[in-house]
Amino acid sequence: MLQEALKYIETLIPPREAVVQEMEAYAKEHRVPIMDIVGIEAMLHVLQYIEPKTILEIGTAIGYSAIRMALKLPDARIVTIERDQTRHERALFYIERSETNERIDALLGDAFDLYEEVKKRAPFDVMFIDAAKGQYERFFRLYEPLLADGGVVITDNVLFKGLVAANEPLENKRWRQLVKKIREYNEWLMRRTDYDTVILPIGDGIAISKKKR
Repeated sequence: MLQEALKYIETLIPPREAVVQEMEAYAKEHRVPIMDIVGIEAMLHVLQYIEPKTILEIGTAIGYSAIRMALKLPDARIVTIERDQTRHERALFYIERSETNERIDALLGDAFDLYEEVKKRAPFDVMFIDAAKGQYERFFRLYEPLLADGGVVITDNVLFKGLVAANEPLENKRWRQLVKKIREYNEWLMRRTDYDTVILPIGDGIAISKKKR
């Protein structure tokens, strides 16, 4: 029933820009993980309410979400980090094609090594975490000092295909460890008293954490 509902919602979403549809096709063909259509539409809607001027994205991939944010939020500047050179170069290609290069600063490197470089561009109104799922808490802890008062952290994939709610043990050891990490991250988020957090069952699960002033 849920999958049918999501497919129905997808039919209601207006056509995206040509370059965005091209990126979606590329991601599908080359198996590049990008946010699903319903999930990113929901996130973009939330961002329109927040009206951020500066956004930090951890996990560029081919630039899909960064470009979608730039197109939807013409007053926002985005710093995005990707450690894979091939994906970084593809992201630069699409950023140029979408004419968002003046507002997207795409950095190549490991997020754990780029703190000082990113700090030069702080503070950020929003931080979007969509990189290595097993490292979510480390990303959050490292970069939250760069978050503005009242800033928001959005984390994707926090339900991980619904597996975080499954009672049956997973046979795949890697997935079992990943699910454990994501569960711990979700619980850690919800325990934090300096943030108000809600987890939404949209797409692959989105956590929205607002920093208390």
